[in-house]
Amino acid sequence: LHLIRSINDPEHPLSLEELNVVEQVRVQVNDEDSTVGIEFTPTIPHCSMATLIGLSIKVKLLRSLPERFKIDVHITPGTHASEDAVNKQLADKERVAAALENSQLLEVVNQCLSTKSP
Repeated sequence: LHLIRSINDPEHPLSLEELNVVEQVRVQVNDEDSTVGIEFTPTIPHCSMATLIGLSIKVKLLRSLPERFKIDVHITPGTHASEDAVNKQLADKERVAAALENSQLLEVVNQCLSTKSP
């Protein structure tokens, strides 16, 4: 959680932890199997930024963890109207890679990942 708690919400001047989008109980790390599973809870069921938030979490972990880790980021079940579609996008390596090749999108992701300046 320490890696992702400070990610900024794209629509609010608050971090994902401050908004309870990410919580310790929804983070599972299995060092032996090299897997990390994270459930995140969008602030509202129709949050248009859910994919972007998930992508930000995934990018942060990809950049921070050793390559051996398989990272699974998905929405807490029952908390978003387009849960399946968003989860499918986040699980699709090609889609994630394509999204990160989009310079505008990457800029927004990097803004979410930048630590707040006082």
